[in-house]
Amino acid sequence: MRQAEFDGAGSMIRWTETPGAEPARVYVHGLGSISSVYHAHIAARPEVVGRRSLFVDLPGHGISDRPADFGYTLEEHADAVARALDEAELTGAELVAHSMGGAVAIVLAHRRPDLVSRLVLAEPNLDPLPPASAGSSIIGSFDEEAFVDGGHARVLLQAGPVWPATLRLTDPRALHRSAVALRRGTRPTMRDMLLRLSVDRLCLQGELSGELPGRSGLEEAGVRVVTVPDAGHNIMFDNPDMFAAAVAGTL
Repeated sequence: MRQAEFDGAGSMIRWTETPGAEPARVYVHGLGSISSVYHAHIAARPEVVGRRSLFVDLPGHGISDRPADFGYTLEEHADAVARALDEAELTGAELVAHSMGGAVAIVLAHRRPDLVSRLVLAEPNLDPLPPASAGSSIIGSFDEEAFVDGGHARVLLQAGPVWPATLRLTDPRALHRSAVALRRGTRPTMRDMLLRLSVDRLCLQGELSGELPGRSGLEEAGVRVVTVPDAGHNIMFDNPDMFAAAVAGTL
């Protein structure tokens, strides 16, 4: 495990990593998740193994610290990941990022292009105000204190069979602020940032999640969009073969 301070007050963002060739791959999880849980099985596959791999937990999540006075905006999450990559002495890394982590990765590539050479985005949040059924919308429907005082427990009971395993390990206040920030989005939006980036960009969309909104505009800007069969939002679990091929660059 390694760590780097991210808020100027001693709070640490932490990650685990495996050695290997560079450019490194940096795995970034979604809202209420943990990077190693969602991605370690992919990084260990034969077609992917052999590269230096970092499993970064965003502030408030997993093994990273969860300061009560931190904002947990997408920009602040991206800056914290940048601190980790600087501490790891990385440039030109490949970011493999899921859901909210995809939004964070886009913001990071926009703010620190020296750190990123490729984006592999699995159902990233590209726009503010996601559907009412999205986890961030459900969490954001509470005010912060109500979520901390009982909303977190209520969401855990309704979150399905997989998400609660990591959701219950996420700090409730950090989770709420992250969800609200994700619903608010960024200026320019995450989609606009992605359209303007010049790095290699691959966007995966689970077939069971429906068509990716604005797909044609993304493709016109050079973003490769691939629909993954037999997969919903958690593509790395539903179709690990295709997810690993995407990471390896062999789709």
